[in-house]
Amino acid sequence: MGIKVDFRKRFYKDNDKKKGKEPSFTVDANFEAGNELVVLFGQSGSGKTTILRCISGLEKPNGGKIKVNGKVYFDCHNKIDLPPQQRGLGYVFQNYALFPHMDVKKNIIYGLKGWADPEKDKRMKEMIQLLDIEGLEDHYPSQLSGGQKQRVALARALAPKPEILLLDEPFSALDMIVRAKLREMIIKIQQDLNIPVLFITHNRVEAFTLADKIIVLHDGKVQQAGTPEEVFYHPKNQHVAELVGVSNIFNDAEIKDSESSDYTLIRSGKLDLIARQTRYKPGEKVRWGVRPENLYLLPYQKEDYDNEVNVFKGTVLTAVNKGASKMVAIELDIDKKMILVEISNKTFEELKIQLRSECFVKIEPENLLIFA
Repeated sequence: MGIKVDFRKRFYKDNDKKKGKEPSFTVDANFEAGNELVVLFGQSGSGKTTILRCISGLEKPNGGKIKVNGKVYFDCHNKIDLPPQQRGLGYVFQNYALFPHMDVKKNIIYGLKGWADPEKDKRMKEMIQLLDIEGLEDHYPSQLSGGQKQRVALARALAPKPEILLLDEPFSALDMIVRAKLREMIIKIQQDLNIPVLFITHNRVEAFTLADKIIVLHDGKVQQAGTPEEVFYHPKNQHVAELVGVSNIFNDAEIKDSESSDYTLIRSGKLDLIARQTRYKPGEKVRWGVRPENLYLLPYQKEDYDNEVNVFKGTVLTAVNKGASKMVAIELDIDKKMILVEISNKTFEELKIQLRSECFVKIEPENLLIFA
């Protein structure tokens, strides 16, 4: 059980389709997941919302197949295209899409067409309790906070007992505290209902803390699918690495040799680095990267760090205040590579860092990421 999608949706400019021109943008969605919480992760314009709209029936793919819990929603070959109301899904839009002229009770009951009145009332009360919005039953959307609106939208989507729940950046307009509480609620709802939940976000924290599985999208195509740990700590390519926060990326590396069964030597220009063992073979051209927060600054001393692995001398170029931390730009002596290091304000003060001062940068092998 779960969801399996393999479809294409093409977009054309103006009348280009009639003229036989190539599409201006194509979403090529190919992934599957069980009854788990799946995050569609990528920048704006990468195709995330199009995928949800095609699954829901609000958009029609140009080809392929969509299947949820054994039920075929769309099959181009067999000419199956169920209307949205027959797909048995819940959809929460980014702007909540609550009816302003209906109170909370009526908004929740709206999706229960065909249910007997006593059953509608019973289900509405169940949703009120589940989403912790008791006391708001007679309120209208204009009287609700952003978090309350979001809970009502979730209640309405869950009321008909959907086979799948689709959430299109539902927390984007909410503050940090409300987002955190609703994240916990979404996780619990998915576990209790045991249905696939597809959740769109471009927020890295949200993706990492919510997902059982992450589907990374770029330019309409799936770049990588896996657990948060697989995606964040083993990105397959530069697009994924950049999305998960690897801002130090270098394209000039080559796998040189295996130092042991656990470590690999790579050469980036004149820089030799030790990394954890990788699937790449000696001679292969690769990229490498490291997150700024996974780097260490060491004070400059007369004695060097010859016995340390991946420690390189450099010069401080800039230091930008980020509130609780500083982003320090270091120019390495070897190859003049520039690397960003994020450290706490306390560490910054303790190291007595000044512009143009010398220091050492340390990269732990397990923090060095290698990708195509």
